[in-house]
Amino acid sequence: MFRYDEWEELAPDLYAKFHHNFRSKSAIDLDRLRKDLDPYDNNRLPSRWKSKVRNWRERDHVLMLRVHEGFFLAMGVEGWNTFTDAIELLVDRPETVQEIMGIQGVFSAAITERILSEVEVDAAIFGEPISGALGPLISPKMYEEIVLHSYAPILDVLEKFKVQTIIFRTYANSKALLPVLLKTRINCLWASESNMEVMDYRQLREEFGNDLKLIGGIDTDVLMQDRDCIQREIETKVPPILKGGGYIPLADARIREYIPFENYIYYRKLLERVVQV
Repeated sequence: MFRYDEWEELAPDLYAKFHHNFRSKSAIDLDRLRKDLDPYDNNRLPSRWKSKVRNWRERDHVLMLRVHEGFFLAMGVEGWNTFTDAIELLVDRPETVQEIMGIQGVFSAAITERILSEVEVDAAIFGEPISGALGPLISPKMYEEIVLHSYAPILDVLEKFKVQTIIFRTYANSKALLPVLLKTRINCLWASESNMEVMDYRQLREEFGNDLKLIGGIDTDVLMQDRDCIQREIETKVPPILKGGGYIPLADARIREYIPFENYIYYRKLLERVVQV
């Protein structure tokens, strides 16, 4: 019923196979972490790798590469207990956290280089589930010094292979991180399930200019309302940002079953008409 641009994400396994016991200093085994994060382990590549590489070389669609899954996942956070442990370690022994993130960064850079030596991609994605409704769960200063510093080797590899679109895919309210983020070579924001009052894409474009490319930005909650609300969301938000370029308008979350199908049809047709104009 609708035309979509085909796109695909190349997702290597970037996770450590074990998790630290942050409560015991002796249990934080950095050598074991280095050994575990082996970029030359073929099991970390997608299945049927060689076949996929051949197909990707002949593709006519967009291919994006995931290069990092973000601070908390790199730290092995799986729930509230491990979240608390990671935050306490960050406060009490930031140098240890910096070492862990550095090891992850070197590994991610190496596997990224391995992949890009075989496949050309159109964009790279840094996943960063790091925020709540009120803002990031660590300070911008800590984020810049510990997290972004560890991303530098990955960004060097992306620059080497001339990957020009580098996406920061985040959730909720990550606005406070954008100023430090834009000091790096990351140049595109893809915010999902965000607080639209704070992460309004029109305001972000005015504040940060065209240097910050944008993906998403359409409030999914509006699709549960009437057609006037949907029309207002699309027609007042999308054209001004599109005019400046560097914008792909998308709903800011998955389209779930509670959204009326008739509303989705109206939204899609209206969006196509606005984009074509």
